[in-house]
Amino acid sequence: MNYKIVAIGGGSGLSTLLRGLKKYPLDITAVVAVSDDGGSSGKLRTELGVLPPGDIRNCLVALSEEESLMAKLFQYRFPKKGSLSNHSFGNLFLTVLSAISGGFDKAISNASDVLAIKGKVLPVSLENVSLKAMLIDGQQIKGESKISKSKKAIQKVEIYPKNAKVSNEVIDSILKADFVVLGPGSLYTSVIVNLLFDGVLPALKKTKAKKIYICNIMTEVGETTNFNLTDHISAIEKHSYKEILDVVVVNNGKITTPVAKRYAKEFSVPVEVDTNRYKNVKMIRKDFVSHTQYAHHDFEKLAKTIFSIIIEDKRK
Repeated sequence: MNYKIVAIGGGSGLSTLLRGLKKYPLDITAVVAVSDDGGSSGKLRTELGVLPPGDIRNCLVALSEEESLMAKLFQYRFPKKGSLSNHSFGNLFLTVLSAISGGFDKAISNASDVLAIKGKVLPVSLENVSLKAMLIDGQQIKGESKISKSKKAIQKVEIYPKNAKVSNEVIDSILKADFVVLGPGSLYTSVIVNLLFDGVLPALKKTKAKKIYICNIMTEVGETTNFNLTDHISAIEKHSYKEILDVVVVNNGKITTPVAKRYAKEFSVPVEVDTNRYKNVKMIRKDFVSHTQYAHHDFEKLAKTIFSIIIEDKRK
């Protein structure tokens, strides 16, 4: 039996998770944030009015065959000189496909066929939205790219317009899911932002799916400066509802000294696992650190743990 899993997020975290999950007998739906306004995605969004294609592209590639020539083609980025500077081929492909196929959702569906992906990739909404953050000092910042660069703590985030609706296909996927996974990824701009669309929280309350949160390995300047695990969970509950989570997955592996020193220069440190105060939440603590120059999740370790959580739950 292929259990239905909905993975919600954005940025590199979601694609990392998908890269591992596709190797297991799962019916995967990726729900991707659409508030990105920086880089290639931001340029295409501003100039052509399309939804930001970058995170969508990464998720499509993550669910495709890694050896695929088309997957490599989608990730190709043009040189920094010229009119196509910093654009990826995949972003341009999705933009053109959106124009000729009659919509961004149809473009994603067609691209999914081209890449022969395992699963489904859905934008959380087809509406054009911006993200706004209220900082701890009362200042307001609009735009995901500016929020990500802010070095001041975030108190709350909102989408604009506030009544932007989640897509019906996303609601249907959540209601039919066996498991919903939030993260990994930037807490506010990749995870929480998806919870703000009209219709998401009622669907999460109604579904029988177990909700799993994958906490980041490191803190992020501004978004989660000095945040421990409790702070991460509290922020999610503040933007959704109490006891939304059933399982929390958190790293307890060691970061190598050279990597830790490099992150420390940017005031980024490992997230402290500080508490067991969430009595109704099952905590999974394991070593998820990848053996690279970055303190990222190892996609194979992470996917193996998520699948074991699913199997253990279904055996009960």
